[in-house]
Amino acid sequence: MKKKKLYKRLLIILVLIYALFTLLNQQKILKQYSENSKELANKIEDQQIYNAELVAKKESVNSKEFIEQTAREMLEMYYPNEKIYIDKGM
Repeated sequence: MKKKKLYKRLLIILVLIYALFTLLNQQKILKQYSENSKELANKIEDQQIYNAELVAKKESVNSKEFIEQTAREMLEMYYPNEKIYIDKGM
């Protein structure tokens, strides 16, 4: 009879230890998932901002100002009789 009670108590203790170990392990995994979720949400937000900037740039690409600015900066093209001064003293 005593052996039966001892086995029952031992079995209960083992089940409790297993349940505690499983609970702690699950908490660790949930914390990791939460951190990953926050990181991915930040990446999504950054990408949405970048996409908005690209849309704005796409809309301005065909504007006269953008074409003039690109011609001046990248192709070094200017209007006739337009003088550009560059201060090299700095």
